[in-house]
Amino acid sequence: MNTQSAPQVSSRRLGRSIIAVLAGIVIGIVLSTGTDFGLHVSGIVPSIEERWPNHLLALAATYRAIYGILASYVIARLAPSRPMAHSLVTAVLGMVVSSAGAIAAWSTTVGEHWYTVTLPLTALPTAWIGAKLWLMQLQTQTRAA
Repeated sequence: MNTQSAPQVSSRRLGRSIIAVLAGIVIGIVLSTGTDFGLHVSGIVPSIEERWPNHLLALAATYRAIYGILASYVIARLAPSRPMAHSLVTAVLGMVVSSAGAIAAWSTTVGEHWYTVTLPLTALPTAWIGAKLWLMQLQTQTRAA
């Protein structure tokens, strides 16, 4: 007989969902800002207040996309159920935040608008890829067991 009531199980699942989402968000932010900082300290990129040339913005967009895939993989892996949904909901949140950032920075990114538009546009595809990688790994593990 199950001694746990439905609200306790539901509450625990909600807590695990929140932890999964927050872990993915923290991983994405820490890796992105850490890489920005590391590249600046090593002299590869200018400070965040200075204008970055297009080739460095392309580099930043690339590593942010890779980190987005990794963060979404972690979200899917930690999600108590429906890993793809957790990753995609977080991606929508990322789209909203990065769109707000693009709007706020629009007047200061003359000539580099493509970069501010790229971030919200890549949120959903990178989240889908990260979650899909976890689902494929899970499927392989299930078959092997």
